[in-house]
Amino acid sequence: MIKKKIDVKGLELKERVVAINRVSKVVKGGKRFKFAVLVVVGDENRYVGAGIGKAKEISEAVRKGIDKAGKDLIEVKRHGDTVPHPIQGEFGAARVLLKPAPAGTGVIAGGVVRAIMELGGMKDVVTKVVGRTSNSINVAWATLEALKGCRTVDEIFKLRGKKTAQQLAASAE
Repeated sequence: MIKKKIDVKGLELKERVVAINRVSKVVKGGKRFKFAVLVVVGDENRYVGAGIGKAKEISEAVRKGIDKAGKDLIEVKRHGDTVPHPIQGEFGAARVLLKPAPAGTGVIAGGVVRAIMELGGMKDVVTKVVGRTSNSINVAWATLEALKGCRTVDEIFKLRGKKTAQQLAASAE
């Protein structure tokens, strides 16, 4: 799969800190703390990404996480305000199930998945973390893998070499 580079200059990205991990290293003089921060960024319409920033201070780690997430944005495929079809994403031991929902349902999801869905522009979706882990970083990557695997109806028709609904309507006239 060819990865498309998305230009972030024209986008108004919002960021959300999802998880903060404090890591300590014991040295001769005591403990040294560092922080790993998981940040999700998105334009609440079409693009979303996640990144991890690591530093000695939380603010610096958040800045690094935002920079990394902005470089790894993906385009969210939607059918109205929901996902086009049920799909499962996997990363490590984490499995995330995304299912379409009727209008007005809202985002039914846990912390990490909710942040990704909302910043990706999803309004109605049902999700479930099915895997054997509660590791927020692996759950975030599994959610992004599921979103990468989504296909719209037109994309599926094109892959199969069939005419899309618009092309069929145009040829009937």
